[in-house]
Amino acid sequence: MTDPDTPSLPRAASATAERIADPSGRMYHIGLAPGEVAPFVLLVGDPDRAARVSERFDTVEITRSNREYVTYTGRYQGLAISVMGTGMGAGNMEIAVVELCQVVERPTLIRCGTSGSLQPQVDLGHLVVTSGAVRLENTSTAFVEPGFPAVAHHEVVSALLWACADTGHPHHLGLTATAPGFYGAQERRVPGFAPRTEGRLDALAAQNVLNLEMEVSTLLCLAAYRGLRAGAVCGILANRPKDTFVAFEDKHTVEARAVDVALAAFVRLARIDRLRGEAPFFHPGLCTQDTPGR
Repeated sequence: MTDPDTPSLPRAASATAERIADPSGRMYHIGLAPGEVAPFVLLVGDPDRAARVSERFDTVEITRSNREYVTYTGRYQGLAISVMGTGMGAGNMEIAVVELCQVVERPTLIRCGTSGSLQPQVDLGHLVVTSGAVRLENTSTAFVEPGFPAVAHHEVVSALLWACADTGHPHHLGLTATAPGFYGAQERRVPGFAPRTEGRLDALAAQNVLNLEMEVSTLLCLAAYRGLRAGAVCGILANRPKDTFVAFEDKHTVEARAVDVALAAFVRLARIDRLRGEAPFFHPGLCTQDTPGR
């Protein structure tokens, strides 16, 4: 029961229980307002990795930090770009995508992360460009049907593969699985915490799924639902069939390879946009209109 002698707290003019933003439009979790995010957004899990990415920018014009969400907006090779550290998991990715879409119109989103390989030939230090994702998480089912496909946008896939080829980093194209956790959900047997079920990783591997991580399928479902371009490139830190993990001193090197490709992909997406012109979709035939060189 409300105490009549207790004054009511004032409400932010633009905030409702469903869309929580302050009077300037700054979103509740990511702490960003309209005009502070570029149309090209790189999503990384680790906030420290976001800081390392920003060091590659020509200029950094905006820095924002709220909760675990850390964002830098600036220029990379003249291109307006933002990088956001989202933290870990499908729930964090959902918040990032939904709130980003409230402050920037039709962003292009690339997740640049780390993952574990489910195939022997996808070895430590390699990169995986996601063509589509197996939805083991259930965050996305709050928006779309259980059978809704988590598919990367073809232009983003093309740009990522183009960047992989140009950088020369070893890479693969294929399916990614998104787990709802790191230990039990990925069948890691840690003392005192045995997973309830076993055999899922073997089943995924038999279905030619390449890697396992914790965010991609949520990103791809929400992007498709909203009609946005999205994709993912992940470095391999663990090979589950071989039971190997990258040397800790090499972890940043693997992450840097994925960042190389993601940033180069945005530059190539800008070129794809120019090539597409007024056409509704990009296709290789449009390349004949381009000038030589990359």
